[in-house]
Amino acid sequence: MKIGVALGGGGAKGLAHVVILEALDEMGIKPACVTGTSIGAVAGVIYCSGFSGKELREAISRLTISEEDSWKDVIKKKQIFKWLDFISPQFDGTGLLKTEKFISFLFDEIKTKTFEELCIPLSVVASDFWSRDEVILSQGELIPAVQASMALPGVFPPVVLGGRVLIDGGAVNPVPFDILPSDCDFTIAIDVIGSRTAGPDRIPSLTDAIFNTFQIMEKTIIREKRRISSPSLYIEPDITGIRLLDFYKADQIFKQALPAKDLLKREIDRCMERQE
Repeated sequence: MKIGVALGGGGAKGLAHVVILEALDEMGIKPACVTGTSIGAVAGVIYCSGFSGKELREAISRLTISEEDSWKDVIKKKQIFKWLDFISPQFDGTGLLKTEKFISFLFDEIKTKTFEELCIPLSVVASDFWSRDEVILSQGELIPAVQASMALPGVFPPVVLGGRVLIDGGAVNPVPFDILPSDCDFTIAIDVIGSRTAGPDRIPSLTDAIFNTFQIMEKTIIREKRRISSPSLYIEPDITGIRLLDFYKADQIFKQALPAKDLLKREIDRCMERQE
């Protein structure tokens, strides 16, 4: 059976993809192809380069603090301070933060430089800022493709690639299940946008207003795409209380994603039984 997996965008909430990929590994399922948008493109690159879901979780855990960690544990985890390096401000007016240090760290870990070197075929989505078109990247260098796919307007700078100015793929295709090859027998889409709850005063801050408005538009795009064509299985981990750049809360995100992991396993088992 040819299985395709689509990994959606959602900032730090995209760490939930790790838990879902673990589920596939535990079931002995290796996707024939993967698509990804934004943080889904990042997770897709790591997974398709040969990392298992478990290895990916272990790597992220070295950079984060869990609820069980004591202060001694925190001090020992010197890698945690890399998050301060990753979030580097810039003042050229194109975006608030740079992505170079994070991307360099990522690709030092996986040692893979081009789409052609990946173990599993991968396509990532970006948006052409000026033509407003979807751009699917699946050949050539990985670094600029991933940077383009995660270039959230106002946060990360656009990427110029092939003469086009590219921004976050979530602007056109937040969960790219519709670009999985048509010959897939079974398709799985992972939507990690999660939900937001109102604060005490119910009026959002400026940053919350900007980022949540973007996610409102993403959800609208997803609903319309699902009316036209839906994947075999659509999974939405219920991730709450996590902001766009809360990557240091990985342990909390992993725990919140566990019910979705169990649901995925049950649904896949049910689908497999129907085909027997």
